Amino acid sequence: MSTLIPHWRDGARWPGAAARTGDVHDPATGRVAAQVSFASAEEVDAVVREARVAGRAWAEGSLSRRTSVLFAFREALVRRRHDIAAAITAEHGKVLDDALGEVQRGLEVAEFACGAPHLLKGSFSDGVSNGVDVHSLRQALGVVAVVSPFNFPAMVPLWFVPVAIACGNAVVLKPSEKDPSASLLLAECWAEAGLPAGVFSVVHGDKEAVFALLEHPEVASVSFVGSTPVARYVYETGTRHGKRVQALGGAKNHMVVLPDADLDEVADAAVSAGFGSAGERCMAISVVVAVDPVGDSLVERIAARMAGLRTGDGRRGCDMGPLVTGAHRDKVASYVAAGVQAGASLVVDGREVVPDGDENGFWLGPTLFDHVEPGMPVYDEEIFGPVLSVVRAASYDEALALVNANPYGNGTAIFTGDGGAARRFQREVEVGMVGVNVPIPVPMAYYSFGGWKASLFGDTHAHGMEGVHFFTRGKVVTTRWPDPASRPGIDLGFPQHR
Repeated sequence: MSTLIPHWRDGARWPGAAARTGDVHDPATGRVAAQVSFASAEEVDAVVREARVAGRAWAEGSLSRRTSVLFAFREALVRRRHDIAAAITAEHGKVLDDALGEVQRGLEVAEFACGAPHLLKGSFSDGVSNGVDVHSLRQALGVVAVVSPFNFPAMVPLWFVPVAIACGNAVVLKPSEKDPSASLLLAECWAEAGLPAGVFSVVHGDKEAVFALLEHPEVASVSFVGSTPVARYVYETGTRHGKRVQALGGAKNHMVVLPDADLDEVADAAVSAGFGSAGERCMAISVVVAVDPVGDSLVERIAARMAGLRTGDGRRGCDMGPLVTGAHRDKVASYVAAGVQAGASLVVDGREVVPDGDENGFWLGPTLFDHVEPGMPVYDEEIFGPVLSVVRAASYDEALALVNANPYGNGTAIFTGDGGAARRFQREVEVGMVGVNVPIPVPMAYYSFGGWKASLFGDTHAHGMEGVHFFTRGKVVTTRWPDPASRPGIDLGFPQHR
């Protein structure tokens, strides 16, 4: 009998009714490793109502108490990071080093949240009028929901949860049902840190659990990361039910290469950014825009580096692991076939990979296309797999126009030795996160993560100060302590500062 992965409720693992379950695979073997319990709408309702009670007490407690829990959580996360990384590799498939890197980037957000006493400071203006002072404060929303994707089962929850808890909220996390175990290890870290039961909960499930959170009257906000069609739906549904929503969608990230760039550096960066985590990153580089005349030389260098990559079980020290499910592997492989049919040049075919792992694993090796053009499915659609496309451009202006014409605006990069060209690009490109000689420009925790256009629904990005503002509401208080000797008397005119 398969292991049942439970929910987290009231500070402990909780199986729920387990009336419905889903399969959790080991992507490197193709075998079902466990079953995960799916929460019903009624179970979600019970968890949310308990979170509401726990959240009120948490918000009313001292900021010093919250901060001490956050510091303890940070220490627990450091102690458990190898366990969390192992769980990610076992259920997602990414190699162990990559999984550890994911935990580290999430840890940075937890460290940022430890600065809650400073982050939540209000402002004060003395004597704005005769005997009148004004101050502002930020207060918690209540119960907030986080719906996270399969590709970063630890990092994405950590983008939101520590900031939300630091701000005084209770959090209900709905992780991906494909790799749910990391969320329970995070829950155990919160419990070890002394977070009161009910302030952080985990409900597993499918659409039923998501709908229950989107429509629940006690849920004040929803943070979501996923594909653009689902992100749009989450945003529209959540806002229709009166919720604050930040929904981060898909991407088609371009890397522009100018003729003066160091092509060996570019080739290293393109391979690293295109095939890390088997391309299952919203910040993966999926398109290299080679500005004439560097295209042929750059493609040769990229292909040579790809030949040395080892695809296989992430627990064996390989460079790239499998895709998360067999269905997803087949979908990505179908794009490879579509690219060939559309007339792109297939330089390296990942469908022919010989993996270092079980033959039944969900394998697709690194794949490289050249002479890709807009209008081809391999260019137009977010593939979310190890498929890198090279597009040729005659000039900087043509390359910029190509990037700006794309409906996505998540991340982009330019490689050049020309500071003027780089400065012009970062100002002119219509993308939310920009790298200059940096292929994956994921901001540090004290900045905010998020794109433009169809890569973001809502106007607030993740973590950083935008995250603090998202998880709080502002309030302004105007105070008068009049001098008993000089009462102002009745005045029906519009209040003015004097």
